[in-house]
Amino acid sequence: MQALRKPPMNAIHDNLPGAALTAGDSDRRQQWRDLGARAHQLRAATRAADHFTARGDESDSHTGGWLMSTAVSLAEDLAADIDSLARALKEGPPDPALQQQVAPLRVRAHQLHAAARAADHFLELDTREDRDTGSWLIATALGLATKLAAELDDQVVSSRRPEGGGRRVASAAN
Repeated sequence: MQALRKPPMNAIHDNLPGAALTAGDSDRRQQWRDLGARAHQLRAATRAADHFTARGDESDSHTGGWLMSTAVSLAEDLAADIDSLARALKEGPPDPALQQQVAPLRVRAHQLHAAARAADHFLELDTREDRDTGSWLIATALGLATKLAAELDDQVVSSRRPEGGGRRVASAAN
């Protein structure tokens, strides 16, 4: 099943290009939340694709294939937005800490897109071995989607912490 080219699923996509991440803390948290929400949508799509392809029924397999095609589009859009963010950070005022946070997310997003695309490809082929390979690749994509969603959730949490890390604990007096 070929991934369909379509406009972004929501307005989140239109508001991402990175400038807001270099802006205020509340804007930064909202950007991380928006990316995280889309990663969770992608995780849900791959989880559903895994569920339907495992059922064995031809109709369910087709549903799983369509869900995987949707996941490919979502993964491509998410990776492109994280790339845009990385470019904006590179072109803007230096923020090495934020650049270090974005770099592994970018890698994970591209790994996820590649796994989803490969799964979609193998699910379209005729042999049982190819479809089994597609099923394993769905599981790989699901694992990557789960990790990416968690990593983006962690960015929301870490963006709430005050400068210098989390809570301060008073030391006990002797």
